[in-house]
Amino acid sequence: MLHLPQKPLQVAAALSQHNPTREDQAGPWHAEAVCRRDEAGLFFAPSKEPTAARLSREDAAKRVCARCPVMVDCREHALVQPEPYGVWGGLTAAERRVVLARRRRRDAELRAAATTSGRIAAAG
Repeated sequence: MLHLPQKPLQVAAALSQHNPTREDQAGPWHAEAVCRRDEAGLFFAPSKEPTAARLSREDAAKRVCARCPVMVDCREHALVQPEPYGVWGGLTAAERRVVLARRRRRDAELRAAATTSGRIAAAG
């Protein structure tokens, strides 16, 4: 998701600091983003948006993301930054927090398993 939210300086700074993970002849991944042609308000919440309106808007934004050829690149950008606002790569900010928490938990479990297997091998 490339649109500038109500906090444009934060997103603009994030995009300028980001080294795209996928560049080809057409340029960085966000050059191919479907959302470049859509209204920014679809991807970022106005202040004091009612819940029903937010859910409807987010659903519409996710439908745009679903047809985007760079959705995975966009999602990874939003997770790596991490982007605190808006719909990026088909995920809301809350959904991205869940994904990040799961990744942290998985990484911690893998580190713990590696430590345990190292102790077992040393004792063997």
